[in-house]
Amino acid sequence: MNLYNETCFECSKIITNKYSTSFSKGIKTFAKRFQYPIYAVYGFVRYADEIVDTFHGFNKAQLIGEFRTVTFEAIERKISLNPVLQSFQEVVNTYQIDLHLIDAFLKSMEMDLENTNYTNDGYKEYIYGSAEVVGLMCLRIFCEEDETLYKHLVPKARSLGAAFQKINFLRDIKSDFEERGRTYFPAVDFTKFNEQEKKLIEADIKKDFDDALEGILQLPVGAQLGVYIAYVYYLELFKKIRETPAEVIMQKRIRVSDSQKMFLYFQAYVQQKFKVIS
Repeated sequence: MNLYNETCFECSKIITNKYSTSFSKGIKTFAKRFQYPIYAVYGFVRYADEIVDTFHGFNKAQLIGEFRTVTFEAIERKISLNPVLQSFQEVVNTYQIDLHLIDAFLKSMEMDLENTNYTNDGYKEYIYGSAEVVGLMCLRIFCEEDETLYKHLVPKARSLGAAFQKINFLRDIKSDFEERGRTYFPAVDFTKFNEQEKKLIEADIKKDFDDALEGILQLPVGAQLGVYIAYVYYLELFKKIRETPAEVIMQKRIRVSDSQKMFLYFQAYVQQKFKVIS
């Protein structure tokens, strides 16, 4: 059984490495005991996201429905022949991750199949389920058995997840709007997207970032650097987006170069090592 579990966690690690070099680099800085669990969470959420975003030509509603069913079956049985679900259920059961978080995440994935325009309430619900709860799953792992620390950091973890997701929305406006017909930001007409609307969204993201940094500084030592690296990367992406005119945002996907990512990685390492995170 130990060999089976290790193999399943390695599968989740491969998924993470293939889909996100940025997150992969951050995870490698975590204390060893945190790495497999975070890979497992990423593998789970990535594959659910793949169903709704890329499985064109298939019955996505049926597939995500089946994924929901087998996910909760795996958690209840504490075993799965699906390596992604096996590693994920192991983490859920070991760290006692609230099933509500998983349900909320899958509900947001299902919302992507039905909604193309979001109300303010729908927007908040989607961000909570698609991003904030993922941060809370990771926080549960980082805090281990420290329930007091977990409860204290919940608002900060939610802010960080929200900031990341809102930046993803801005970065991916072109593909979401043109290819998928989605507009996540409520009351924004992306056929007439302008600087005023962009600045309002950016002010909201800035507040999330400021709140999140306070939480990062209070994370356990074995988790702090990895989360800070992700924060620094997204902060740089946010800076690039803020410097890019609204009309350009609608025309191309803004990204951080690989060389810049490497510089940010080492910069974050030095800042965290010498306790000068800011």
